[in-house]
Amino acid sequence: QVQLVESGGGLVQTGGSLRLSCTYSIVGSGLYAMGWFRQAPGKEREFVAQISDSGDYTTYADSVKGRFTISKDHARKMISLQMNSLKSEDTATYFCTAGPWPLRSNRGYWGQGTHVTVSS
Repeated sequence: QVQLVESGGGLVQTGGSLRLSCTYSIVGSGLYAMGWFRQAPGKEREFVAQISDSGDYTTYADSVKGRFTISKDHARKMISLQMNSLKSEDTATYFCTAGPWPLRSNRGYWGQGTHVTVSS
């Protein structure tokens, strides 16, 4: 059982930065990759970034490579998504997720989402 709570969304101008955080609580044993998906209005949920249970491996969607960085703080039981050089197309609700590697939109545990709006 995994519980996830996101925070850090908001309104930012084009070219700006935001940092999303996701605190997690895991009951029982198990290794979980963790990461972020996003969903814009009228669109399907899409992969953004993921990090392995150890934190040693990360992958990113091509659309965010070089702009977003995912990280994991084991002590604080938190993952973060640093988003730089934000574009209007980054506007979406961002969901934190945990599950088997690689993460998929149709499985795993999910947070409630946090909204990001990038305005020009």
